[in-house]
Amino acid sequence: MTTATNINDIDQITRVVQHYIDGAKSGKGDDMKPAFHVDATIYGYIGPDLFGGPIQGLFDWNDENGPAGDIQARIVNINITGTIASVQLEADNWTGHRFTDLFNLVKFDGEWKIISKVFHLHG
Repeated sequence: MTTATNINDIDQITRVVQHYIDGAKSGKGDDMKPAFHVDATIYGYIGPDLFGGPIQGLFDWNDENGPAGDIQARIVNINITGTIASVQLEADNWTGHRFTDLFNLVKFDGEWKIISKVFHLHG
């Protein structure tokens, strides 16, 4: 059952993920930073190579990759249990690539932050 609090949480989480999408569009890692906890991590494969570690690696990659003005991104799933949540985002045409992102979030002092991102780069 969805409660008013859950609807509010869904709206807040959607806004957090929107920072990530906006950063992809602008090609600026700094535009993504508000979505992430300072100690967040990222992991996934780019071809045969593991891309992983502190979230700063994503911000740096995004700065180098440049704007993805034609990206099409959609949240396809949000699960919330108390102060934790998970989000699945499908992103197509991120400078020619398609990604599935899974985010884990924690609610810190009433504010949702992404603490980890795992991704799959589709071939």
